[in-house]
Amino acid sequence: MLKIWGRVNSVNVKKVLWCLDELGLQYERTDAGMQFGVVNTPEYRKLNPNGLVPTIDDGGFILWESNAILRYLAAKHAAGTLWPADPKVRADADRWMDWCTTTLGPAFLPVFWNLVRTAPGERNMKAVEDAANKTAEVLARLDAALAGRNFIAGEQFSMGDIAFGPLVYLVNNVAFDRPKLANFDAWYARISTRAAFRKVVAVPVS
Repeated sequence: MLKIWGRVNSVNVKKVLWCLDELGLQYERTDAGMQFGVVNTPEYRKLNPNGLVPTIDDGGFILWESNAILRYLAAKHAAGTLWPADPKVRADADRWMDWCTTTLGPAFLPVFWNLVRTAPGERNMKAVEDAANKTAEVLARLDAALAGRNFIAGEQFSMGDIAFGPLVYLVNNVAFDRPKLANFDAWYARISTRAAFRKVVAVPVS
């Protein structure tokens, strides 16, 4: 059985858990990271020298980095669906997956960290304001790209949507002002109806 290390309130772990649930795969999960520790033990560092989550063990094949895990699972178990058959569509999904990690994530992180993980008296509200403005700017680019599309890479739900889901759930559920974005909001409504999304992703923010 596939093994995964990671805490269920991690955005990057949620990506993989959502994917596993979409695929109907059984797995064994070990809490790891933050309050659970584990990640700095010698045993874990042999699996993942970065000391981060998630990490998977699929029959002895060890893999870390959430997007790489998504691509691996989709290619192995969902060729033609979560792993688009058309290489151009697949490359489009790939591009947006990386954009989510390198652009949207860093823009939003100060909002999340200050409003969720920091005590009220210690919050840097200037950083929140600046990050909220940056997040709105970045989301506007995604909104424009979603015009005429039902999903991240076109008309088919794919690994690209899974890569975004946990992060945009936070964007929509952490109390800060963001503009209404018709294309983005319609896309989010589509992905949020999926049973695996409701089970894995749509849980209280903590």
